[in-house]
Amino acid sequence: MEFNDPLGAVRHNWTLDEVNALFNMPFNDLMFQAQSVHRQHFNANAVQVSTLLSIKTGACPEDCSYCPQSARYNTDLETQKLMEVQDVLEKAAEAKQSGSERFCMGAAWRNPKDRDMPYIIKMIEGVKEMGLETCMTLGMLTKDQAQALADAGLDYYNHNLDTSPEFYGEIISTRTYQDRLNTLDNVRAAGMNVCSGGIVGLGEDANDRSGLLLNLANLDQHPESVPINMLVKVEGTPLADQDDLDPFEFIRTIAVARIMMPKSYVRLSAGREEMNDQMQAMCFLAGANSVFYGCKLLTTDNPDEDADRALFRRLGINSQMSKGYSDEVEQYAIEQAVKEQQSQGMFYDAAT
Repeated sequence: MEFNDPLGAVRHNWTLDEVNALFNMPFNDLMFQAQSVHRQHFNANAVQVSTLLSIKTGACPEDCSYCPQSARYNTDLETQKLMEVQDVLEKAAEAKQSGSERFCMGAAWRNPKDRDMPYIIKMIEGVKEMGLETCMTLGMLTKDQAQALADAGLDYYNHNLDTSPEFYGEIISTRTYQDRLNTLDNVRAAGMNVCSGGIVGLGEDANDRSGLLLNLANLDQHPESVPINMLVKVEGTPLADQDDLDPFEFIRTIAVARIMMPKSYVRLSAGREEMNDQMQAMCFLAGANSVFYGCKLLTTDNPDEDADRALFRRLGINSQMSKGYSDEVEQYAIEQAVKEQQSQGMFYDAAT
């Protein structure tokens, strides 16, 4: 099939036939194309590293079928109210010392409430003072909430589309696809970077994986960060017994995302704990150039830091995690930022 534009060009007019044609390419040809596009825009041996912290865990009123944080499912998850600001900043300082470049904070909410916003803003400001990029995922946002986060200095906001519009209703009923698109519009209008991707292995078919990437790539502006998650099956959720997705289909999804959104960071996200080193290496070859770093992704397991360092060394991948943050001036600044927030007495007990 001939494409309307050369591979590697930034486009917002993809058709489903074109996306399916990419997915159906011989695997080696697809990998070659994806790696070629990747090298047009990125250092092929560099990976961006982020740390993700759950700042409010469980008791979410939504019914996302994959999520152990939903209050509708019995997953034995220990719920946690909104963390105190100084505790979040201490975790951010640890992430900085470990080599993370971006600190992402996630709360299991349908949407943040006005009473939560002052504490959320203090978290953003404190993390920014450490020299880290900031990202949050808090659920749906109004225009005013998005602007408040942007004014506080939030760099990225994550809100995934999850899957195709056609399959979406099989997974979630408590918010619509349009709700998600509206939040992305509000984030973009406020001037923040968008982080949006999806989950594969939910029971969707190949057309749905194409549809997910089609909707992301045909946004007016591509997300700056595109997390591709493999379903992590959790006992007690409706998808606990879902059949495994063929690993090659996951790698194909990474490759097609790279081709369709050539300037976006494609994040190899949830599910890495179940991937062997060879599969992760294939994902990096397919164009993934971002990972979450640390033992937990909100509530699910993730490879520990030592395992990631070892894999990166074996692959010759360079990342910020290999740098030593021992500079006394920088360390002092981090400690002072934490102490400043502690002295302000930002304590808040938010159950939802």
